[in-house]
Amino acid sequence: MLERIDLLVLDVDGVLTDGRIVYDSRGAEVKAFHVRDGQGVKYWLRAGYEAAILSGRRSPTIRRRARELGIAAVYEGAKDKLPVLEKILKRFRRTPDRVCCIGDDLPDVPVLARVGFAVAVADAVEEVRRLAHYVTRAPGGAGAVRETVEMILKHQGAWAGVMRRYQDRLPQNLPALRRPWRNAP
Repeated sequence: MLERIDLLVLDVDGVLTDGRIVYDSRGAEVKAFHVRDGQGVKYWLRAGYEAAILSGRRSPTIRRRARELGIAAVYEGAKDKLPVLEKILKRFRRTPDRVCCIGDDLPDVPVLARVGFAVAVADAVEEVRRLAHYVTRAPGGAGAVRETVEMILKHQGAWAGVMRRYQDRLPQNLPALRRPWRNAP
């Protein structure tokens, strides 16, 4: 199932964020994004894959975060997400079996039911968790996207390429990976 996945479709509120909607004193919407989720998206794109955002809400914050991450395909205000998924499939010339979608709530159900690899964040509603092929350990906005990306890339053998970029920068006399101290005396 994971071998063919090369397009990542992400919900925002509850997936890239913890789902809270915060307004500042001027009424501007504020969203908090986890840096590791962003890194996961960047690793995904560097591995040669593609990504899209599919959100039921509109927000300049979504567009800004997408630009920072290098995601050009941003679909906002999608009250019915399934027809928008079909547009995404056409845009990227993909069949549904090549898509991983990460969701958290009922508006994501039709999309999750259509794609090849449906992922629910740990704190997703029960109906989404039951539908998912995989439920993350991390909740939305706290590393669930990174967890998913890393799992897929490792399964496909592409994680070594991600790691190589960092291991090649280690000093020659330093082991590639050290074990952390556990219960040191």
